[in-house]
Amino acid sequence: MAESPQRVAIVTGAARGIGAATALRLAADGLAVAVVDLEETAAKATVDAIAAAGGRGLAVGADVSDAEQVEAAVAHVAAELGAPTVLVNNAGVTRDNLLFKMTEVDWDTVLGVHLRGSFLMSRAVQKHMVEAKWGRIVNLSSTSALGNRGQANYATAKAGLQGFTKTLAIELGKFGVTANAIAPGFIVSDMTKATAERIGQDWDTYVAARAAEIPVARAGQPEDIAHAVSYFVSEQAGFVSGQVLYVAGGPKA
Repeated sequence: MAESPQRVAIVTGAARGIGAATALRLAADGLAVAVVDLEETAAKATVDAIAAAGGRGLAVGADVSDAEQVEAAVAHVAAELGAPTVLVNNAGVTRDNLLFKMTEVDWDTVLGVHLRGSFLMSRAVQKHMVEAKWGRIVNLSSTSALGNRGQANYATAKAGLQGFTKTLAIELGKFGVTANAIAPGFIVSDMTKATAERIGQDWDTYVAARAAEIPVARAGQPEDIAHAVSYFVSEQAGFVSGQVLYVAGGPKA
């Protein structure tokens, strides 16, 4: 029996953290992975790690909130690795502040990357999925979607991604495409380190305090999210679509 062609995945914001762990996991699962980040050079380390483990990777620089850059990036991936049929919308930024101190730029930047970026990437990649009659979209939401002090912009974007996910599931299902969202809880990453710095807390103290509130009594690791992405992307998850999976060490944010 002829071997089926290698699936191609795009992971955005994959230079570090959850994105990098996800890219490495999908490569280990046998997919070719395009590592997208704002700067191509930033994505190189993840691609090198994929290559070192025997996988195929490609570093791509693109601002996901820019339509032209997104179209160019997806065309580049299709030309170099093959038509992408797996998309993980992970790229994200924070511009935390209380409402009365939040600027329009803080608001627009966060919604631009998370929501507009996920829309532009999904729109660009869906044609390859529809053509292949098979596809997987995984959007990274957050427990902040349930509301989080100082994150009106981020919480709105992460809640919006859940509605976006459910709508993609409805529209694309008949083409063999599933769309699901993962809502991480507290994960050890550069982003959460920045939060600790912003509120003036020592990192180790901050992690210990957050872990004490989590039923499984530990902080989450990027790999915890990568495992969940791996499941949603798998052949076996073809009947799971439009779902939001909270990966937070317990039932509450």
